[in-house]
Amino acid sequence: MELEQLIQSIPDLDKNASEAARSRQNELTKPPGSLGKLESLSIQLAGITACPTPRLDQKVVIVMAGDHGVTIEKISAYPSVVTAQMVLNILNGGAAINVLSRHVGAKVVVVDMGVAADLSNHPDLILKKIGLGTNNIAQGAAMSLAQATQAILAGVEVAWAAIENGAQILGTGEMGIGNTTPSAAIMAALGAAPVEICVGRGTGVNDEGLARKREIVARALQVNQPNPQDGLDVLMKLGGFEIAGLVGVIFGGAAKRVPVVIDGFITTAAAMIAVTMQPRLRDFIIASHRSQEQGHQKMLEWLGLEPVLDLNMRLGEGSGAVLAMSILDSACKILNEMATFSEAGVANKDGV
Repeated sequence: MELEQLIQSIPDLDKNASEAARSRQNELTKPPGSLGKLESLSIQLAGITACPTPRLDQKVVIVMAGDHGVTIEKISAYPSVVTAQMVLNILNGGAAINVLSRHVGAKVVVVDMGVAADLSNHPDLILKKIGLGTNNIAQGAAMSLAQATQAILAGVEVAWAAIENGAQILGTGEMGIGNTTPSAAIMAALGAAPVEICVGRGTGVNDEGLARKREIVARALQVNQPNPQDGLDVLMKLGGFEIAGLVGVIFGGAAKRVPVVIDGFITTAAAMIAVTMQPRLRDFIIASHRSQEQGHQKMLEWLGLEPVLDLNMRLGEGSGAVLAMSILDSACKILNEMATFSEAGVANKDGV
C-alpha cells in the first residue's frame, strides 16, 4: 500500500458499536458511571474495534529500536552503543519490558529499524533496518523523504503481521539512546510548547547536559525549518528511524481497527507525527501513562488525550503501555462479563 493510500484508509470510530457498549454499561448491575474510566475506555474500544463487546486477549507490544546521529553532540548520559546492548537484553528477556509483558500476558516483538550495529544473527529480531542510525539533526535532516516513507511502511508491515497472528491490541515501545532529543524537537516543531519546556533530562543528564540539549534542539529547528503542517516533513528532518516505525505501527493498527497504546515521551512524539498526518488517528490512540519526562504532559494536551496511569515512570521501552493493557483488558471484561440488572434479577434504581 502506498503511504497516501494508507493515510486515507483510516476509518472513523464505529458509532453504533460505541452506543451499544454505552447502553450495556448503563444496564450493568452498578450505578451508571460508577466505574469511571473503565466505562469510557470500554466504549472507546468498542468504537475502535467496531464490536460492542471488544476482547483484548492477545496483547502485543512492538519495540522499535534505532540510533541517532545527534548523540555526537553529547546530549545523553549513555553512549550510543547501549542501544544495541539493550536490544539484546530485551531479546534475551531481561529488560523491564519483558518482566511487565510477562506479567500482563503480552508478547514482545523487537524490531531493528536503525541500530548502529549488526544484530542480524539473532533469530527473534525483526530486521527492518533503514540505516546505521540517523544523521545529526543539529546539522541537517535526520533522513531522506524516501527513508522516512520506507520506515513508516515498515512499521505498518510489522503491525499487520502481528494482527494477522492474532493481536487484538498493540503497544508501542522503543529503544534508542538519544531519542528524547529528536522527540523534543518534534514536539517543539509541532507547537506543543517552547523548547525549554520540551527538552527534559532524558536518561538523566546534569544541568550542563540539559542546557546543551536545549541548544541542540533549538539549532536543529533553525537548521531544518520543519513545516508544522506537514508531519512527514517534521519526521524526515527531526525524527528517528524507530520513531518513524512507530508512526507506521499507529497507522497499521488503526487501519485494521486495532487499538494502539502509546507509552511515554518518544512514542507520544510518534503519535503527534501520525495525528498531524491524519487527524482521525487520534481516536484510535490510547495514552497509557503520564511520563515524568518534562514536556510529556504538554504532548498529551496537544493530542487531547488523558492517560490511564500516572506512576512517575520515565523508562520507555513500552513499559507503561503494557501496564495500561491490563486496565484496558479489565474495562472490556467488565463490559462483557458483568451481569445486567435484568440478567441478575436485580431491581434497578427505578425499581424495575
